[in-house]
Amino acid sequence: MDLGTTVLEMGGRQCILDVHPGTMGPHVIDIGKLFDQTGAFTYDPGFTSTASCKSAITFIDGDAGILLHCGYPIEQLAEHGDFLEVCYLLLYGELPARAQRDNFEYRLTHHTMVHEQMSRFFTGFRRDAHPMAVMCGVVGALSAFYHDSTDISDPYQRMVASMRLIAKMPTIAAMAYKYHIGQPFIYPKNELNFAANFLHMCFAVPCEEYKINPVLARAMERIFILHADHEQNASTSTVRLAGSSGANPFACIAAGIACLWGPAHGGANEAALNMLGEIGHVDNIPEFIARAKDKNDPFRLMGFGHRVYKNYDPRAKIMQKTAHEVLGELGIKDDPLLDIAMELEKIALTDSYFIEKKLYPNVDFYSGITLKALGFPTTMFTVLFAVARTVGWIAQWKEMIEDPHQKIGRPRQLYTGARRREYVAMPDRVAT
Repeated sequence: MDLGTTVLEMGGRQCILDVHPGTMGPHVIDIGKLFDQTGAFTYDPGFTSTASCKSAITFIDGDAGILLHCGYPIEQLAEHGDFLEVCYLLLYGELPARAQRDNFEYRLTHHTMVHEQMSRFFTGFRRDAHPMAVMCGVVGALSAFYHDSTDISDPYQRMVASMRLIAKMPTIAAMAYKYHIGQPFIYPKNELNFAANFLHMCFAVPCEEYKINPVLARAMERIFILHADHEQNASTSTVRLAGSSGANPFACIAAGIACLWGPAHGGANEAALNMLGEIGHVDNIPEFIARAKDKNDPFRLMGFGHRVYKNYDPRAKIMQKTAHEVLGELGIKDDPLLDIAMELEKIALTDSYFIEKKLYPNVDFYSGITLKALGFPTTMFTVLFAVARTVGWIAQWKEMIEDPHQKIGRPRQLYTGARRREYVAMPDRVAT
C-alpha cells in the first residue's frame, strides 16, 4: 500500500516521490527516481535516515524501548522461549509447533560437527591469536569443505547452508576458545540442548566429567536470545551487502564476523567490563562521573546509551536479572564489578545529565559481567556475540536472497577530490 506521493523541488525542477508505509515505524520516501529526475543523490553518512531494504524480521522503536522479533517482544521470548525457538521464528516468521520444533532441533543437532580436517586450520594460528581473528578465517573456509551448499539459487542448498552455519558456529567458537587456552577440542554431544552443548564444548576436559549447571545454561540461552538479531546494524548490513553480490553464505557470514569485531559494535561489552575494572571501586565513581561529564576529558562511560535506543534498552533489564542469577548460583555475593555497575545504573537513572542525554544502561553493561562470571575471558565476548547473531545474519541473508527486488548494493558518494587534470611527466612535477 502506498501513502501517496511527496514533491521535492530542486533547481526549478519537481521530483514526485512515492511514500510507503511499514506495518510499524516511520514511513519511507522512495528516492529511486531522484537522480533521473533531478541529477542529485541523497547524502546520509552512516545511513541513519535511509532504509536499505524491506524486512519482516525485527522491529525496533528506540524512543519507546521496544524490540520485536516477527511481532513478539524480546522480553517474552527471553523469559518463556529457548534459543532454537527464536532461531525458527527468525528464519520462518512464526513460532514452531511441537513437531516443527523437534524436527528443527534434529536437523541442527546433526550438523554440529565440523569436518575433521578443519582442526588443522587452528594449528596454523599462533596460540595468542585473538579468537575473532580465528573465527574470521575458519568460518570463511567452510565454503571449501561444504561446497555442496554454496549455490544460492537452489532453495535446498540455501536451507542446508543455513542449518550448517547455525549448528557449526558454536562448535567453531568452542574450538577457538580451546585452542586459545591450550586444551584439546571437545566434540559436541547430541543429547544436550544448544546452550548446554556450547558450555560443555568450552569447559569440559577429557579427564573428568563436566556437569551442566541448569542455571548457567539458562543464562547462556538468554544471552544467545538477546543477541540473535537487531535489525539493520553494521554487521547485518555487511552480510546483506556481501550477499547482494551473490557471494556464498559462508563468505557472507565471515564478513559479518569481521564487522562485528569492531569495538563500536560487538566489542562494546568487553569495553564496558574494562571500564568497570578501571573504576575499581564504588568510592571512585564520583570521580569518573565527573570525568564523563567533562567534554575535555577523553574518558567515556561504556555500556550507557545506544545509537538506536533513546530509552531503556529492553534487553538490559533481562540481562540484569540474569547477571544476578548467575552470581547468586556461583556464590559470588560481593562482586566489586557488580557493585559498581549497580551504583552506576542508579546514578544513570536519576542524574539529570544522564536523563537529559538519555544515557540509559544497555545490554552490554550487564552481559560483560555475566560472561566473566561464567568463566569466559574478555577476548571471547565478541565470539559469543557472533554465535548468537549468526541466526539473525542468516535470516536477513535468506530474506534478501528471496526478495525479487533485491539488487547488488552500490552506495553513492559526494565527491570532494580534485577536478580533472592532465598527467605531468616526472621532470616537470613540483613537490607539494
